[in-house]
Amino acid sequence: MSVIRPFQATDLLRINNVNIDAWTETYRASFYLEYCATWPDFSCVVTDAEEDKITAYVIGKHEPPEPHPEHHGHVTALSISPRYRSLGLARKLMNFLETRSGPQGWDTWFLDLFVRCNNHRAIAMYEAMGYSVYRRVVDYYNGMEGLGKDPGPDEVDGFDMRKSMTRDDHKHIRANGRECRVTPREIYQ
Repeated sequence: MSVIRPFQATDLLRINNVNIDAWTETYRASFYLEYCATWPDFSCVVTDAEEDKITAYVIGKHEPPEPHPEHHGHVTALSISPRYRSLGLARKLMNFLETRSGPQGWDTWFLDLFVRCNNHRAIAMYEAMGYSVYRRVVDYYNGMEGLGKDPGPDEVDGFDMRKSMTRDDHKHIRANGRECRVTPREIYQ
C-alpha cells in the first residue's frame, strides 16, 4: 500500500533511491527546500507503507501570481523509483497537482511540464492523461558536455506539454506544438 503525504525537508535525505536514472533531473538541496517552503501544497511524496521508504515524489508550483492571464501550475519534477513504475503512481501524482491547479485549488489556466523529446514513454503517458505538446524548446536540457558523447537534439530539446484547466477553454493549447520551436530564453519572456 502507498501513502501520499506532503514533501518535508527531511525527505531530501531519503529520495536518492528515486533519483537514480537518466530521466530524472536532480537539483541541489536548496532548490527542493525552496519548493517545500514556497509551494508546500504543490509538493508531495509517496511512501511504501510496509517498508517506510519513499517510492515517488512530485514538486511543483504555480506562477505568475493572479491576476496574470497566464497564471498556471507547473510540474517541476516527478520521479518514481524504477521498482514502483507502471503502478499508477504517476497518474496519482499528476491528479494531485491537477486538483491543486483546478477550481478547488489555485484555479490556474493550465498545468505544464517539460520532458525530454526522446523520453517517449513519459510523453505517451502524459498524452494519455490529456496533455499535449505546446512547443519544442531547443537546447532546454544542457550539461551533457563532458559525458563522452555528442548529444542529439532529442536528448537536449524539451517538449513543453500542457493541459487546460477548467477556466482555460483550450486557449493555452495548440494543435501543432511539435512544429513550434523556441529557445529557452523565449519561454521566460
